Amino acid sequence: MFYDPSYEALRRSDMEQLQVERLQITLNRACRNVAFYEKTLTRAGFDVGRIKTVADLRQLPLTTKDDLRRAYPYGMFAVPLRDIVRLHATSGTTGMPIVTGYTRNDVRLWASLVARQLVAVGISDHDVVQIAFSYGLFTGGLGFHYGAERLGASVIPASASPSPREQNQILKDYKATALLTMPSYALTMAHHLEAMGIHPEQLVLRVAILGAEPWSEELRQRLQTRFHVRAYDTYGVAEIMGPGISGECDQQCGLHLNEDHFIAEVIDPDSGEPLGPGETGELVLTTITKEGFPLVRYRTGDLTRLDPEPCACGRTLVRMARVSGRTDDLIFLNGVKVLPSHVEAVLQGAQGIEPDFRIVLERDGDAEVMRVQVAPSPDAGRFDEIRALELLQRDLSQRLVDELRVPVNLTFVEAATVRPATPANAKKRYAVVDQRPRTPG
Repeated sequence: MFYDPSYEALRRSDMEQLQVERLQITLNRACRNVAFYEKTLTRAGFDVGRIKTVADLRQLPLTTKDDLRRAYPYGMFAVPLRDIVRLHATSGTTGMPIVTGYTRNDVRLWASLVARQLVAVGISDHDVVQIAFSYGLFTGGLGFHYGAERLGASVIPASASPSPREQNQILKDYKATALLTMPSYALTMAHHLEAMGIHPEQLVLRVAILGAEPWSEELRQRLQTRFHVRAYDTYGVAEIMGPGISGECDQQCGLHLNEDHFIAEVIDPDSGEPLGPGETGELVLTTITKEGFPLVRYRTGDLTRLDPEPCACGRTLVRMARVSGRTDDLIFLNGVKVLPSHVEAVLQGAQGIEPDFRIVLERDGDAEVMRVQVAPSPDAGRFDEIRALELLQRDLSQRLVDELRVPVNLTFVEAATVRPATPANAKKRYAVVDQRPRTPG
């Protein structure tokens, strides 16, 4: 099924021509109205007329998260604030929040792109869609909400605030046919479903769209079995738009990227050089229809690969593989983003411990657990007593929980255990060991 076959099944040559035309309009708008691009492009002598093909985009510099943070809050907007009808923002857990603005037309297009994704997995105006993503500055909840309403589906804005047991009761009583949430939260719901004695056959649920954190093919199979549904991957970047950038179709063989609105590249994260189809590297996105917040060659930090071959579903849109990792050390823990540098900032300067530490990620049942291992300082004599060590451990654990907003188990180990296996002059004072079961796919 197609929501907009005129674009979703467009010939590749026609798609590239459309992208070039829209790219030129976007670049002109960005150079005129965004100080950052006026400085980096116009003052560098760049001429938009030089863009004749999509490949010419490589002549332009990359845009980074730091560029957006320096423009906080409205420095990257391409229209006056009076023309912005919606504001969203990143969580700020990995640095200064990035504020994005949407014009009325941006919101309309956003809803239509999400509607495309819903149709691609068989959702229609006959469905009851339960949205268990967070609502608010996070783009997931409202992004899917408007898309489902655009499609004509019945929407249950359950958010992520009710408990998993309440979510399950809503699933059963409201007869939801589609569940939209994070895979880790869906797993928790599945656990509670069994504890509540509700068999999947008592539900009418048939589709789950899961995203906002990395997940594996193994987890897909587990959730499909436990809910008796078909589970599909979705991909969004808050700085770009949120959900609606790409999503799977019923073939479950890659996420179709909406190329009539975004130009995708994959680059070597170290050199910045472009990589070919099928090669894994960092995803770079350029918006070509956004009015309020256009971005040119934005480094997402996500590792993936692109497949331009037509899909069995009939769509000609390029497919991106499920995100396999990050170029930074960003950790997704139960849907929350954590940077090891934030752990380092909390531990830095603490009395009685060595500067090196180790982060171990594990799964305990359906929950993901972070363990931070540190070594006591050898010259900290006052910490020899067990009671003193317990107090220090409790204090550091609480500091980490308060700062990171995730459960953390801090333990003391020998110094050799936490010392990174890097040269002595290496910048990193930590190691990250991910022991959560994960099957590529």
